[in-house]
Amino acid sequence: MKRAVEVEILGQKLKISSDAEESHVHRVAGYVDAKMQEVSSMSSPIGKSNIATLAALNIADDYHRLKDNYDKLLQRLNHLTNRIATTLSEEG
Repeated sequence: MKRAVEVEILGQKLKISSDAEESHVHRVAGYVDAKMQEVSSMSSPIGKSNIATLAALNIADDYHRLKDNYDKLLQRLNHLTNRIATTLSEEG
């Protein structure tokens, strides 16, 4: 069931409607806020729209790096699982 959760991002209060747990919404909003604060502190004044765009690019970069690592780990796990299955069938 959707519920409204109030969060604050870059000093702006927002109400988010979500099915997720309130703690999850706060964690995600906190991550976005931290990324926007990071961009804001590293740049000359550029406006909230540009800060949001650069933060979104940083978040997308984080996501793709994590996804690439996940895919590599999954591939390694599948390889090891196949080796174990082959070894067990040869011994069986």
